[in-house]
Amino acid sequence: MPTFSGPDGTSLAYHVEGEGEPLICLPGGPMRASAYFGDLGGLTAHRRLVRLDLRGTGDSAMAEDPATYRCDRLVGDVEALREHLGLDRADILAHSASGNLALLYAAAHPERVRSLTLVTPGTRALGVAATEEDWRGALALREGEPWYETGRAAWDAFLAGGELDDLWSDMVPFMYGRWDATARAHAADDAHQSNHQARGLYYGEGAFDPAATVKALSALDAPVLVLAGEYDGGPTPARAAESASLLPHAEVAVQAGAAHYPWLDDPGAFRRTVASFLDPDVHSATTPRGVRLAYRIWGEPDAPPVVLVHGRGGGIGEWVGIAEQLAATHRVYALDLRGHGLSDWPGSYSFGLFRDDLRAFITALGLKGTSVIGHSMGGVAAYLLAEDDPSLIGRLVLEDSPALFPLDPPRPEAARPEGALAFDWPVVTSTDAERNAPDPAWRERLGAITAPVLVIGGGASSHVNQEHLTWLAERIPDGRLVTLDAGHLIHETRPEEFLSAVREFGI
Repeated sequence: MPTFSGPDGTSLAYHVEGEGEPLICLPGGPMRASAYFGDLGGLTAHRRLVRLDLRGTGDSAMAEDPATYRCDRLVGDVEALREHLGLDRADILAHSASGNLALLYAAAHPERVRSLTLVTPGTRALGVAATEEDWRGALALREGEPWYETGRAAWDAFLAGGELDDLWSDMVPFMYGRWDATARAHAADDAHQSNHQARGLYYGEGAFDPAATVKALSALDAPVLVLAGEYDGGPTPARAAESASLLPHAEVAVQAGAAHYPWLDDPGAFRRTVASFLDPDVHSATTPRGVRLAYRIWGEPDAPPVVLVHGRGGGIGEWVGIAEQLAATHRVYALDLRGHGLSDWPGSYSFGLFRDDLRAFITALGLKGTSVIGHSMGGVAAYLLAEDDPSLIGRLVLEDSPALFPLDPPRPEAARPEGALAFDWPVVTSTDAERNAPDPAWRERLGAITAPVLVIGGGASSHVNQEHLTWLAERIPDGRLVTLDAGHLIHETRPEEFLSAVREFGI
């Protein structure tokens, strides 16, 4: 267990887990040991977590001067950790009460912050605090839960001036999106992870000067993510948005079904949102339906655009080699469709929804008239969009994309593979059902496509019916067919031949 010294010589401990660039993690409570973070919903697969035990908590030493437990006086400890780690600029994640500490640190050392991730944060440092009305509104969202009546009575008593410690065991279910065994065990650990003396001093008089902090943070160039839980009362999504509005480069994400510990409520959703934000190469666009789509960009901003759309179970990563080649002459965009990679996994999937998300992506980024290259399912989404809104797509490449005839025999229900997947399994069950009984209008409207279309078939080794691809190319007014005997994953198996065909087509 590594240690370092705070500015006054107090021995402070931190815990390291995971791969990648370091992410300093500041625990809430206030003054709770960092163990409750765990692996932050699997974020260790993307970043090396450096979990700080604040002085007087966990494996860090008690402070000789109790006054140093006050929030603003902990800023020096965070700076000492950054120096100890040898980081010129630090990525910092802070939860709950430590949102205040992270904000005060960023105000004091804006040049030392590379990014700030505030998870269901306390923001008294900004002059923004949860109100009784906020909490009552959040409590009402949980009506119908078996523990609701008892919990609501405890909250009523607390809001009327009751002692928190006496009521907390009945109040705490509201802090979790699901009050299951995992949440109960997590809540039970709070008692021995927290320093109650230090907790009482954390918000001591003089800790915050909101006007001065907001003014200082105007110099913060770093991006900020404020992540709220749908069911949380401190902060509510609206209060999180208010806090974000006071920061120069802040965005808000609201995790559906989550409360105060979103990495426990839905680890995957939390991990995807935070990992996307922390990766400087990944951007996000949100559809009108509220689905966040992750994407990457290559090439010069003024080059003609091309959008790459992956197949079922794929993602941005499969396009990197192709994107790097196309970037010599194009501005290249590759996105993760809903239910894939770092985009949201909302649980609802269909070819029509993939089409609508592609429409929203092209529209949001101002790419009307772009060229689109779609593989398999991504190609289906693209040609359905070209049928609906021909003006959005200038040229279209369909890589081994099925023509959506009913499958004969019908595809049986697939068995989910064991282990973690890079996509949401209901994508498979939903699209298999549509492949078995597709909407006939999808084939009938192919004549509405005005864009030049290149269909690239994978030949006899592909599982896609190649005769149907011939039919598809013939039904599109300006369609043509090229066959490369490469199987279904043409752009991966024979990338140079694939690129040659794409370039000859005019992209």
